[in-house]
Amino acid sequence: MLTALSIRDVVLIEALDLDFAPGLGVLTGETGAGKSILLDSLGLALGARADSGLVRHGATQASVAASFDLPADHHLTSVLAQNGLDMEPGEPLVIRRVVKADGGSRAFVGGQPVSAALLRELGAYLVEIHGQHDDRGLLAPAGHRTLLDAFGRIDAGACAVAHRAWREAEAVLAAARAEIETAARDREWLEHTVAELEALAPEPGEEEMLADRRRGMQRAEKIADDLRAVEGYLTDGDGGLSQLRQAARILERIAPDHPALAEALAAVDRAVIEGSVAEDKLIEAARELSFDPRAQEEDEARLFDLRGMARKHRVQPDDLAALAADLRGRLDRLDSGEAGLGALEADVAAKEAAYTAAAQALSTARAAAAARLDAAVATEFAPLKLDAARFRTLVEPLPRENWGAHGRDRVEFLVATNPGAPFGALMKIASGGELSRFILALKVALAEEGGAETLIFDEIDRGVGGAVASAIGDRLSRLARGAQLLVVTHSPQVAARGDQHLLIAKSHDGTVTRTGVRVLNTDDRREEIARMLSGAEITAEARAQAERLIAA
Repeated sequence: MLTALSIRDVVLIEALDLDFAPGLGVLTGETGAGKSILLDSLGLALGARADSGLVRHGATQASVAASFDLPADHHLTSVLAQNGLDMEPGEPLVIRRVVKADGGSRAFVGGQPVSAALLRELGAYLVEIHGQHDDRGLLAPAGHRTLLDAFGRIDAGACAVAHRAWREAEAVLAAARAEIETAARDREWLEHTVAELEALAPEPGEEEMLADRRRGMQRAEKIADDLRAVEGYLTDGDGGLSQLRQAARILERIAPDHPALAEALAAVDRAVIEGSVAEDKLIEAARELSFDPRAQEEDEARLFDLRGMARKHRVQPDDLAALAADLRGRLDRLDSGEAGLGALEADVAAKEAAYTAAAQALSTARAAAAARLDAAVATEFAPLKLDAARFRTLVEPLPRENWGAHGRDRVEFLVATNPGAPFGALMKIASGGELSRFILALKVALAEEGGAETLIFDEIDRGVGGAVASAIGDRLSRLARGAQLLVVTHSPQVAARGDQHLLIAKSHDGTVTRTGVRVLNTDDRREEIARMLSGAEITAEARAQAERLIAA
């Protein structure tokens, strides 16, 4: 609901702050007082095109801020969140627009800068403006299907699920066909490559294992001479270990002759033991580092083959096994492709049939809802002086390429204003005054399904009076029970129905003309309605009639 509007330096408005109440708010004033300026200001805040001509003469910029109270579960909350504009619970939503006198504009939501496009999107959820120049809301055929579904309590969820399943099955079939067609063109290459890879039989991790083993063989080859030299120093006939053993044998004979000789024998024995350990380790190392040159050549050849195949197919050597499996799978699917396609085609056909059934159920429900809506709108025509008019909700099939999650129907509201005249779109058939009344009849019949919480009707009572104006006032009052309505009116019958009455007037100080708006109290309201009844001179009878209208 719109709660406040703050306007600065817009055309004739220097500074204006308004608070709005729930229910039916009426805006009155003499012709030329500036009612259109007020609506243009609100439209600017809602994302309308920024025109530097709106900036008051002598000012550098114009600004408009509008404040809205939204319920916690309002759909707009998720739209704001998707755009990084989270609202604090209980806080009003404030949107603001600034237009510079030299061109250009800026938009803000909750103090954060946003695009004008986002402002227009938000504005569509917040306020509906209906008038003879409006080309949105009820006049836009794009939204008629949604309005009809809301009126008829029609749930398109099952159809949407069926449509998604059908399209997904079609995508799987198309991908399978494309793969088979590609594979068929590449069969010779596939067969050769699969045979080549399967002959090579690569395994994950094999390249690293071969490289490690090759490095080990190359290192062993480099230290082989050093190992042989050490072995000679230790174990040959003239080697150190052999000589230590000979020394130990001699010391064993003479060790009893002196304690120091016994100690020397013990030391030599320890050296022999350590030397023997060294000899065992040399033998172990030589055994483990030994290699077969033929095996080395085979490993190197295998390693080069793996790396060459990987370069050929632009993959890592460890990915060759997966590539072989993938290509083998493609070749197998090509061989059995026709049978597989048959199953996929059957799945698509079954899911299309399920979608068709769901869409047909929607069409049937829409046709029934359309008949009820036509009857409901027709009952509103006579009181609104549209006796000769006819209304029809067109539900017709869409071309196959336009079928979607919401079914196969195009829905449009059509009218014929004269007997025998053909039906046509509201914008093309109805005149300005008729158009506003058609919109009101539709709004009453739809009972606000799918609409914004704030509705503005601009001179909906233009060209009518008496009983018709009273009927318009009655219907506006009924609509205001479920939504906030703001109505620009010249009709005292409509003005008398208002829960809040705002008077728009011009003032002059000799040099500057300004437009102002004030909320009327009970006495001022009676005077304004009396003025609307009698004109420039307010008579006692006009005041009495105004009292009767308000009391009624």
